[in-house]
Amino acid sequence: MPKPKPGEVWLVKFPFTELTSTKVRPALVLAEHREDLIIVGIFSKVPAGTLRETWILIEETDLEFKRTGLKKTSVIRTEKIATVHESVFQRKLGVLPSNLIRLVQETIKKALNLS
Repeated sequence: MPKPKPGEVWLVKFPFTELTSTKVRPALVLAEHREDLIIVGIFSKVPAGTLRETWILIEETDLEFKRTGLKKTSVIRTEKIATVHESVFQRKLGVLPSNLIRLVQETIKKALNLS
C-alpha cells in the first residue's frame, strides 16, 4: 500500500474522542511524521442550517468533487484532529482540491485558536 500523503483523502479507522473505539470514515491527511500522520475527520452527515466556523462543506456539485473520492456531500470538521499510525489507513479515496486545502489550513487555525 502506498504511504498516505498530505492533501489526500483516505478511509481510516478514525478514533472517537474518548478513545474507546474507532469508526472507519474518510479523513484528510494534513501532515506526515515517520509512521504517524495527522488527520482531520470527514463526515457525511451535514446538518441543516449554518455550519460551524471550523467546518468546511465539500459539495458534490463542486466541479472537482469527483477528485475527492467521496460518495456524497460531506463536511470536514477541522476540530476533529487525530494523530494516527499509518497502519489504520485502509485505502486512498482521492485528493482534496487545492482551494479546499487552503481553506482547511485557515480553518484549522480557528479550531486551534491560532487566529
